[in-house]
Amino acid sequence: MPRSVNHVASRAKRKRILKLTRGYFGARKNVWTVAKNTWEKGLTYAYRDRRNKKRTFRALWIQRINAAARLEGLSYSQLMGKLHKAGIEINRKVLADLAMNNAEAFKAIVDKVK
Repeated sequence: MPRSVNHVASRAKRKRILKLTRGYFGARKNVWTVAKNTWEKGLTYAYRDRRNKKRTFRALWIQRINAAARLEGLSYSQLMGKLHKAGIEINRKVLADLAMNNAEAFKAIVDKVK
């Protein structure tokens, strides 16, 4: 009796991954092994960069807070230390947003901790 191979399922799997690699450059979009390897590597990058994104945004918020704090005569570390000592619990994301989009509110917070 001949060997039974489920060509329908294996072809569907290949089509699914080739559909996911549409728009890639060169053989990465239409050669099965290259496309599969590229797609798998992309999943690895996606996993890694979901974590790196958090680091990058935190660094951006700190830079924005520091720039706004220096306009008020404080450094970033001095401002954060005084906020902590005053018991004001406001996260860096919100503080950076205030520094960028609502300067008078940020100034009011700085004046409160000075």
